[in-house]
Amino acid sequence: EGLPAKLINGGVAGIVGVTCVFPIDLAKTRLQNQRHGQQVYRSMVDCLLKTVRSEGYLGMYRGAAVNLTLVTPEKAIKLAANDFFRHHFARDGRGLTVFREMLAGCGAGICQVIITTPMEMLKIQLQDAGRLSNVAGTAVPARQYNAGVAAVRSVSATKIAWDLLHSQGVGGLYRGLGATLLRDVPFSVIYFPLFAHLNRLGQGQPSEAPPFYWSFLSGCGAGCIAAVAVNPCDVIKTRLQSLSRGAHEESYSGIVDCARKILRKEGPSAFLKGASCRALLIAPLFGIAQVVYVLGVGEFVLDYTPNTLFSA
Repeated sequence: EGLPAKLINGGVAGIVGVTCVFPIDLAKTRLQNQRHGQQVYRSMVDCLLKTVRSEGYLGMYRGAAVNLTLVTPEKAIKLAANDFFRHHFARDGRGLTVFREMLAGCGAGICQVIITTPMEMLKIQLQDAGRLSNVAGTAVPARQYNAGVAAVRSVSATKIAWDLLHSQGVGGLYRGLGATLLRDVPFSVIYFPLFAHLNRLGQGQPSEAPPFYWSFLSGCGAGCIAAVAVNPCDVIKTRLQSLSRGAHEESYSGIVDCARKILRKEGPSAFLKGASCRALLIAPLFGIAQVVYVLGVGEFVLDYTPNTLFSA
């Protein structure tokens, strides 16, 4: 399987997956950013209902344009890098041990943060804008949900990116890089070996590919387990990458400071904020990704594309 096919597969998988589950991602970000005593949303469903009420149905897709633009290179890098490292580590003909599979996943996680960090940085500002407009003391009456909606809608990824570049340079877009690595590397270390082993259980013969529904279920299962396992790191990353804060919401100087303040002020359970959303988000996202990859959408496209486009 060539690199162009891997890139197409990763891109298509990312676009389809993001379109399907983005509202859940928005709920996850808003739930994770809530502080004790300033809880606007009680649950994922409550968050989505209030978002629709205050910002309309399109409000659930705030930040989706950033993801749809950058998810193609992100997923392409992640899936292609994992395949590259697995192929490289299996060159001696002895196959892949679990440790080598974990190393391949680690390499994929490190490679993807080149795109993931600025993508998440911009997406989080857009997703959290609606929550910040509704934070007002300990409770937010229903009649106040339309307040600040115009300001929320005026925020754009382009403006945020330019402001960051002018004030902080390229480094501004990579705020939270360490926390992103802390989340994505362990995720990939857990996800890719687990998916490979679950997927292998669906093979009738070693030389046969498992049915596509088995690949989907394997991707969902592995993604769900990996997502919940690294949720504490995702909470820290979300907090560190949030540029705007409500009244009385503390700031953080780094990963350790963030973890310490969350633990002291909100308790251990705060590290599981948005865990159910993240599981519901990641499971179908990676299930779809693996089905697209296994079905070979990229190969199909290339078979009907003039070879001269890729012969350079």
